[in-house]
Amino acid sequence: MMKKAENIIVGISIGDLNGIGSEVVLKTFEDSRMLELCTPVIFANVKILSFIKKNLDSAVSLHGIDKIDQLIPGKINVLNVWKEGVDLNLGTNDEKVGDYAIKSFVAATQALKDNQIDVLVTAPINKYNIQSDTFKFPGHTDYLDQELEGDALMMMVQGNLRIGLLTDHLPLNQVSAALTETLIKKKIETVRKSLIQDFSITKPKIAVLGLNPHCGDGGVIGKEDDAVLKPTIQKIFSKGTLVFGPFAADGFFGSGQYEKYDAIIATYHDQGLIPFKTLSFGNGVNYTAGLNKIRTSPDHGTAYDIAGKGKADYNSFKEAVYLAIDVYRSRIEYSEISENPLKVREK
Repeated sequence: MMKKAENIIVGISIGDLNGIGSEVVLKTFEDSRMLELCTPVIFANVKILSFIKKNLDSAVSLHGIDKIDQLIPGKINVLNVWKEGVDLNLGTNDEKVGDYAIKSFVAATQALKDNQIDVLVTAPINKYNIQSDTFKFPGHTDYLDQELEGDALMMMVQGNLRIGLLTDHLPLNQVSAALTETLIKKKIETVRKSLIQDFSITKPKIAVLGLNPHCGDGGVIGKEDDAVLKPTIQKIFSKGTLVFGPFAADGFFGSGQYEKYDAIIATYHDQGLIPFKTLSFGNGVNYTAGLNKIRTSPDHGTAYDIAGKGKADYNSFKEAVYLAIDVYRSRIEYSEISENPLKVREK
């Protein structure tokens, strides 16, 4: 049964309190219409957010709660994950503040696992100050991959532009060895399934970018495209998945070729994210596809240089909330259709 809009509970991990995360969260919900789309619950501390709110001269009203079942629709709920005060020095890298970012994120993830929230939207963290004896992950995605069911895949989304990654936070000198037939098959299938259940695309078309310049030029500039990527893509295509490539990455976006496909899969991080961030104009969203739960985040970092100055653009975070809600609804519809295929005819 589809939930009413305001009953969709959006959990928000607060990210690095010295960065712009709190600012983009508060700015997003300054628009009261957002509370007609969902019920937000921020995993943090109401006193520290009230301090940040005052510093930003924000007019939002915060509702502090100590238990998730105390949240109220129509309010910006703040779940007190900790009670003590936190010393902030906006715009600086602080390990102690990084600890609170992880407290927020871990608590929000547990609430997601326990079905206390419907979706999770994560504000930016600093990948350096979050490291500790109890948290040794490069970022959000890797931890979620461990805690949730499925295989996480980083997918950048803005409108009809969707770019997934075969490898994400991996040093460039390790990418070639990581591109195995097994990995390629798994990632393409994850993208295919996500396009169907998360984006309601019945027969998705997927493009895969080549690793080397000009896809290796027949082996002159590298053999990976001809030896691994191309035959694997052909095997997958022969079994009914509409996947094409590999395509030379240099002209793929400039020529507008990307517009012909429902998703593009890049072989490594910057190959996908540079064109994505160029084309998305600050409205892009980082979506973790392939998991049994829904998580999105803005496509930017902590932006220490503008933290606390009221200059942060909140559009990416707002789009992350929108996408999380859209995917949640799409998954419910997909589940209902799977249980009753006749519903497709009724539409």
